Amino acid sequence: MNSQFLAELRQAATVRLSEPMSRHTTFGIGGPADAYAVARSEEQLQALTDVAHRHAVPFFILGSGSNILVSDGGIRGLVIENRSDRIDQPIRQGNGSLLVRAQSGISLAGLARRLSPAGLSGLEWACGIPGSLGGAVIYNAGAYGGCLADCLRSVRVTNSSTEVAELAANELALGYRGSAFTRGVLQEKVILSADLILHEDDPQALTARIAELDARRQAAQPRERNAGSVFKNTPEHPAWRLIDQVGLRGHRIGDAQISPKHTNFIVNCSHARASDVKALMVLAQERVEERFGLRLEPEVMLVGEGFDG
Repeated sequence: MNSQFLAELRQAATVRLSEPMSRHTTFGIGGPADAYAVARSEEQLQALTDVAHRHAVPFFILGSGSNILVSDGGIRGLVIENRSDRIDQPIRQGNGSLLVRAQSGISLAGLARRLSPAGLSGLEWACGIPGSLGGAVIYNAGAYGGCLADCLRSVRVTNSSTEVAELAANELALGYRGSAFTRGVLQEKVILSADLILHEDDPQALTARIAELDARRQAAQPRERNAGSVFKNTPEHPAWRLIDQVGLRGHRIGDAQISPKHTNFIVNCSHARASDVKALMVLAQERVEERFGLRLEPEVMLVGEGFDG
């Protein structure tokens, strides 16, 4: 990396070189990023992306480090960890609804756990999703019958420090675990914040609902390090059932294992490599396609050198 780029980057934030991504992903897997910086505000996020744009350096915005598998070779260019997490005061919209603007680096689960006990309904399904709000927009995150599209009104995006635009939710082509961002239409845009429409409800009822979902999640999902659901469900069948029916429950390659508890999770048993996880993903796809004629589509994003994502 050229010295001028690094000098300008360091004016905007603390920069670490050759930073192991295994320290920053829920999988605990991933080779080094060439350069790594943390954005703690919207302004800092814009400043870092602007430096990268001006020097034509590729960059990757990291949220909570969930839902991604970083290659063993790591990530070329700049990784920006987005910790911009301000929440504006709710604005009453009428008919019992309120608009909440939150910055994209905030934890989605943390946001749900903060708003639901305050009597704002619409995000309680997200109380256990370990991702950022920005990532939730990109993948239209969902669980237990709810998804972000149900309450998203708009997002603010930028492609430099000087250009900010607001996009309505209906411009984002939100679908099952995808959007215009994942389809490449808006891949150059960085999400700064999201506006959510929530509704007033009984705080005690919402707190009880979160407790119920917590119990369901703990009973069904593995506790070892993982990146969440590996594959999207097919229209006809949940992915876990297809993987289970081809005999891969508990199957292991290296230190990566298809969870015996939930077969749509791959867990890091100790020191798994990205290549181990990828090999399990390919094996599951091949077995399912061979037996059922269905191609499992990854929900986990593959990032870094040697991966297409």
